[in-house]
Amino acid sequence: MTAASNLRIVPFLSVFATLLLSLTISFRPQAETTERIVVDRHSGIALGGFDPVAYFVDADAIRGKGEFEHAFAGVVWRFRNEGNRAAFAADAKVYMPRFGGHDPVAAARGVGVPGDPRLWLIVEGRLYLFFTPEAQAAFGDNPKDLIEAAERNWPTVEVTLSP
Repeated sequence: MTAASNLRIVPFLSVFATLLLSLTISFRPQAETTERIVVDRHSGIALGGFDPVAYFVDADAIRGKGEFEHAFAGVVWRFRNEGNRAAFAADAKVYMPRFGGHDPVAAARGVGVPGDPRLWLIVEGRLYLFFTPEAQAAFGDNPKDLIEAAERNWPTVEVTLSP
């Protein structure tokens, strides 16, 4: 190969390397959840700062602390201690609220309404948040049918949510 032909290959290699790098970056795996998570629009904190692990461990809605934060699925989650943060980091899907924290009763009716982190139930190992105490009570009376209806409607409801 002549020196002239080597010089023609160098620009091609730099273009090829740039293309390969951009493809690698654009195909990085995304967070495991695709649901739109309810966040405070001013702070970017999920669940109004409540610790998602505390619902399971303490059976209570407990606010997290600023020194125990973890970023996941594009939002910041707060925890009351390092152990809860570590548990969430190890398997976030276990602790994240179903429907991203939107009320499943409203979703079953075809509407996207953010749930209140102080109104919650755990059913079949999943956390659900509710907009009103009445929705929470209705869900508690008939979770199976409401979950099925919410799951059917969720793809349509989710596209109507504001970012």
